[in-house]
Amino acid sequence: MKRLLFLLALAACLDGAAQEHTGPWTLDDCIARALERNISLQQRDLQVRQQEIELDNARGSRLPSVSSSLSENFSFGRGLTADNTYSNTNTTSTGLNVGASVPVFQGFRLKNAVRQGELNLEAATADLGAARDNIRVAVAQAFVQSLYNLELLDVARRQVSIDSLQTERLVQLERSGKASPAEVAQQRAELGQSRLGATRAANNLHLSLLDLAQLLELPSAEGFTIVRPEAAVEGILLPAPESVYADAVAERDVIRAEELRRDASEWTVRMAKGAFLPSLSLSGGVGTNYYTMSAAPSASFFDQMKNNFSQFLGLSLSVPVFTGRQNRNQVRAATLSQHYQTLQLEQTKKTLFKEIQQAWSNAVAAQERYASGLEAAQAARDAFELVKGRYENGKANVAEFAQSRDAMLRADSEVVQARYELLFGARLLDFYSSGEMTF
Repeated sequence: MKRLLFLLALAACLDGAAQEHTGPWTLDDCIARALERNISLQQRDLQVRQQEIELDNARGSRLPSVSSSLSENFSFGRGLTADNTYSNTNTTSTGLNVGASVPVFQGFRLKNAVRQGELNLEAATADLGAARDNIRVAVAQAFVQSLYNLELLDVARRQVSIDSLQTERLVQLERSGKASPAEVAQQRAELGQSRLGATRAANNLHLSLLDLAQLLELPSAEGFTIVRPEAAVEGILLPAPESVYADAVAERDVIRAEELRRDASEWTVRMAKGAFLPSLSLSGGVGTNYYTMSAAPSASFFDQMKNNFSQFLGLSLSVPVFTGRQNRNQVRAATLSQHYQTLQLEQTKKTLFKEIQQAWSNAVAAQERYASGLEAAQAARDAFELVKGRYENGKANVAEFAQSRDAMLRADSEVVQARYELLFGARLLDFYSSGEMTF
């Protein structure tokens, strides 16, 4: 038996380990993991469940309420008798009652509360969808930042490779007497700076991967790597912000949530107005009791319980006449809340349009920078090759070589940055329109 339990536990461990992601992560992998494990999304899901309970309470308030009671009373000492004298008597009484109450009419407040609860539940569900969208954008942004830092690390390593080759060349020339020790020392200093830059680039990449891993709720960023997507940016057509906004208003959960809250506020006003109407409830029940008194004969317990059995049925009508302005102020407060939700919806729409405009402007600027950056990078590479040839022939010094090399690598870095900003901006606009975030 112990061996069987051990094998089952081992199989469970192996199954759990098999479900863990291995190898480089794609953007889709990262988004799927974040949607599954992110704590803020789990909190949003709990809020949805809380609204489900609130709605169930609202629906249950229309059902009858039933209660039962059982009482046992004892009385000792002197007491007034039926002939207006006092005597020492001991009495006991037992009572059993079952009653029910049904709301017949409550000024439509119960019906309105149910409708309000339904809208609040839909709004909470839309909030969960909006939170999922925010997670997708945050993960995509962190993913792109990691890709950018990965490209910068490649540029920095290329700089180290260039300086390493030049250092080796000068060392050989020094041995043959064709280069001075000062030139070698200067080149080694440049190599040291290049290695320092590569170290900084590696640290920046590690930090960006750490940020991404934390979004995915990974226990550690050790061994965490990402896949470089084969996404081309040449020929990307950026849609107009107005068309993107039109699609986003119809599809985005953040807008849907505010619309639902605005609609729910209307039912809150109706509930408040219902307090001015009469309320009618129906009640009924059954009961019986058993009574004994010392020094007096009494029927048996079962006979009394049978003979004292009674039923009752009643209607209760309540008409509000004056409530200290409570009802009026509740209506006023609900109306103000309705106006606030209307303004909140408009503000959310304006914020969304500003976000789309900003994303479009950034993408357009990145597209222009990418196009001009390609030309500048090619010119910088051509200039570097010329200076490199002169340097190797002794017609340029280390400072000129380093300046030309830095200009080339800086131009390459700007092209990389513009490329990923354009890629992210274009995909972000697609996300606003369709809700998809893929490279």
